[in-house]
Amino acid sequence: MVATGKNRYVVEAYTHDMYDPVRDGVEKSAGSIRYHEVGPPADLASIVHCYWELKAEQTLEEDFTLHALPDACVNILFDQVDAEVAGITALHTSHTTLNLGTSFHYVGIQLFPGVWTSAFEGTVDHYVGEAYDGDLPLLEANRQIARVDFEEKLPLFSDLVRDLLAADVIAPNWVTARLLQHVGDLASVADMAAVVELSPRQLQRTLHETTGFSPHDLLKVLRLQQSFRQDYLLSFADQSHYTHSFKRITGFTPAAFRQRFDV
Repeated sequence: MVATGKNRYVVEAYTHDMYDPVRDGVEKSAGSIRYHEVGPPADLASIVHCYWELKAEQTLEEDFTLHALPDACVNILFDQVDAEVAGITALHTSHTTLNLGTSFHYVGIQLFPGVWTSAFEGTVDHYVGEAYDGDLPLLEANRQIARVDFEEKLPLFSDLVRDLLAADVIAPNWVTARLLQHVGDLASVADMAAVVELSPRQLQRTLHETTGFSPHDLLKVLRLQQSFRQDYLLSFADQSHYTHSFKRITGFTPAAFRQRFDV
């Protein structure tokens, strides 16, 4: 199905011409795990990277651990087994391992870096296991979302995003949008400041307010993500620098990561 209108979607795979973070690490030996992403409708393409689903298609023999990589995105998460469980997750500059048990079904909305305008104290660094008690209408949305198949969830995701835009919980961010449009060219904080035509001090303040990251920390995350998409020497000085940075962030050398995880 090709995206042609406000609520038409490309199912299973799509291309993105801006920032396209890799999915989190799923071990190749994990078994019957379903993960896929769907692009948003055109009017939300500057806000939403994707809508996604992560599901154990049958009860697993062992607990499943997701190796979550930093990408500077914010995810709005919905548990489809228990519609009272939802939340907002935001990873930082290092990997997180998430034990999801032997049976699970999550869906969510991955927002681009910088568009989340609400307090970062409202985010957590793990998949939520308790009932949501925040102020956002996540449970009302999830009670509808959990009743329908994934393709039928997509317009409900978009309706929620538009409601959050109207409430100023999320908003376009021209600074991070410019950085992500030029992500393949960023090798230093000076490059970042030049791209957005801000002084280093202005960039520091703006990114801290809108992403919670310093320019240096955001650059580390973006360079890691780009190393999956292009020659690592375009972002790192040499192989030793790349390997050291990759292992510090992911916990694995590049070769060991690719051998173990399906990304």
